Amino acid sequence: MPRYFFEISYEGTNFLGWQKQLQTPTVQGCIEDALSKLFSLKKISIMGCGRTDTGVHAKKYYFHTDLSEKIDENQFIFKLNLILPKSISIHKIVKVDKDLHARFNAELRTYKYFIHGLKDPFKSNASWWIKRPLDIEAMNKAAKMLIGTYDFETFSKTSTDVKTHICSVKKAQFTMHENNLVFEISANRFLRNMVRAIVGTLVEVGLQKIKPEEFQSIINAKSRQKAASSAPAEGLFLWDVLYPKGLIS
Repeated sequence: MPRYFFEISYEGTNFLGWQKQLQTPTVQGCIEDALSKLFSLKKISIMGCGRTDTGVHAKKYYFHTDLSEKIDENQFIFKLNLILPKSISIHKIVKVDKDLHARFNAELRTYKYFIHGLKDPFKSNASWWIKRPLDIEAMNKAAKMLIGTYDFETFSKTSTDVKTHICSVKKAQFTMHENNLVFEISANRFLRNMVRAIVGTLVEVGLQKIKPEEFQSIINAKSRQKAASSAPAEGLFLWDVLYPKGLIS
């Protein structure tokens, strides 16, 4: 059967994350149901490039599936988007090599986290409202300590089934964009709850509750109890996923 890669985006407010669960609304479950309707089959399974938690969004997300027949990509996108809810959009479908895997072949993932300082009802589902001023310089000083290959167990959800907490972070930086504070982080992989735990701790630095120079010891502690509470889900977006050049055209 031919394998297809789907490029999608979704607004995660009303979903309990990406991964399918019994009797709960998830992005994966919603898409699998829509695909099964199109093919009049009982079940079509898909494999995503990663998991997002409850309420987290994705600007660019990939999944793959093997379909029993060749499809007209443009016509299929049109039909699938008609069935899916407004919160999920299919942008692109590409036929790929049978061995290409949405999760295991991804080389780099980028997340962005949005923070706003002025109350705005139009940002309530897509950004974290922080009422107090933040020391962005101190936050970026601490964020630089994330860059490199380290054990990030401090920022991982406890009791997960991962074999290692080692991740290679390529970028971690706060910038201002149209009155929003945006944290961008790129890495080869991320642990469960990692980005939100990092943002929550860096905000504590920005509020001067944690000194920037203390951030390294928090990383080194390898204990979730040493980090701050996780930032709210609504500000987090999976922003981009990169694959080896030429595998997805």
